[in-house]
Amino acid sequence: MHTRSQTRNLHNQQHQAPPPVVEQFNLEEPFENPPPPPPPMADNRTMAQLLEAPTEGYEDAIVVPEINANFELKHGLINLVQNKQFFGHDKEDPHAHIRYFNKITSTMKFPNVPSTSVKLMLFPFSLEGAARIWLEKEPPRSIQTWDDLVSKFINKFFPPSKTTNLRNEITRFQQRFDETFYEAWDRFNDLLRACPHHGFSELHQLDTFYNALNSNDQDSLNSAAGGNFLDKMPRDCLRIIESKSKVRNSRNKPVVAKVSSSTSTPGISSDVAELKDMVKALLLDKKNQSPAPTPVKAVEQSCVTCGGAHSYQTCPATSGNVYRDNIQEYVSQAAAANFNQGNTGYRAPI
Repeated sequence: MHTRSQTRNLHNQQHQAPPPVVEQFNLEEPFENPPPPPPPMADNRTMAQLLEAPTEGYEDAIVVPEINANFELKHGLINLVQNKQFFGHDKEDPHAHIRYFNKITSTMKFPNVPSTSVKLMLFPFSLEGAARIWLEKEPPRSIQTWDDLVSKFINKFFPPSKTTNLRNEITRFQQRFDETFYEAWDRFNDLLRACPHHGFSELHQLDTFYNALNSNDQDSLNSAAGGNFLDKMPRDCLRIIESKSKVRNSRNKPVVAKVSSSTSTPGISSDVAELKDMVKALLLDKKNQSPAPTPVKAVEQSCVTCGGAHSYQTCPATSGNVYRDNIQEYVSQAAAANFNQGNTGYRAPI
């Protein structure tokens, strides 16, 4: 018979963990060192071979998956894509180019050939100028799928600044003075298509367009809605706008009345008077700033005979035969001078 204390001790002995076994470590045994690396291979190339340009790293950026079919690009397909190339100018729309390229390639069906592979092969032929240079500068084998190519292409030629500008144009959209309802709606949709990631909801688009219209077109939409246009649901508002835009010949322009002086209001009269005063002030200021005319000095007369301040016709020295005598004296003196010089045949001119 076991007592309670004996039973407890026996139970503890049964559940007590065995003591751990400690292995002795022999310090005299040496560590195992890894094997030494093999010696480098001797480079036996010549100087000319070492100076040659490398032939690696010239792979294309686009990786076309392997096609398990007999397929090659025909010149007709390449020419079809090259009819509308993208050059990378600021005015070009990369989204429009992608839409056009998808539309062209969607008509091409080849058995056992994925459509994305055809797009990857044809897309470089749709680029020219700065766009082709961009693709050539991309790292080799950096574009693995069609989605990668579209993403890199859009981010390159549609930077965030362009997105901001287009979003601002959409927000500040206004119908032009000489623009019909159809033309305004078409231009508004062009802005939306130019920036597909604008982020504006359908409600925001409809509200922006309605508030951008002139009063005549707004009244026309309200009449078509049977009351207030904004009381309709967005899908009904869009249906009304689409229906009205089909009438391209309707031209609801704001009427500009011709203001006459007899029927003008006091506010307009004061504005006109103020404008006249401004014009007068400008003309007077311009007149004051213009240089004064330079006085023309009168031509003083001088006598060729005596040098006096009178004409030679009224010279006192030429009155009567004095002028004739002076000429005769000059002729006689000239003849005498030539005779003294041995020129006996000289005759003085009269």
